[in-house]
Amino acid sequence: MHSDDILSPDEVLKRYTAGPKTGIFSDGSCEGNPGPGGWGFVWVEDDRIVTQDSGVDSDTTNNRMELTALIAAYRALPADAEIGMYSDSQLCVKTVNEWASGWEARGWKRKTGPIKNLELVKELYSLANAHPRVTLQWIKAHDGSRWNEYADALASVWLLE
Repeated sequence: MHSDDILSPDEVLKRYTAGPKTGIFSDGSCEGNPGPGGWGFVWVEDDRIVTQDSGVDSDTTNNRMELTALIAAYRALPADAEIGMYSDSQLCVKTVNEWASGWEARGWKRKTGPIKNLELVKELYSLANAHPRVTLQWIKAHDGSRWNEYADALASVWLLE
């Protein structure tokens, strides 16, 4: 990812209008893999920001940043929240929705070897279970969805500094 290709959050809001208007959108980024990275999420209702957060890590991977963004997003929600959560990481969405229950039943083991980023996977799965009315869904990356692009900008804005 080159810094010339990165939009600031304000530039995203000016350029994009498509996509869901309510939900939580999260994203992670990494320059090199591993390398320095960032994460971000934004919670919006009726196209207005309720809250947002972002962070950086000097030595990480893209998957760690995607997981971290979702963890931060779940932490921002009350337990009784009923809302859609969107991630463009199929790995993260499938981890929560398809794989983690089986891994947990097998003592946090995969049939094919160890689970990468296990501490983050366990935390994310625990938070997802603590928010039963939050639906985690995949959204296509870089497809013009305003708030997914905004989350991407939050995760990548550190590259502009």
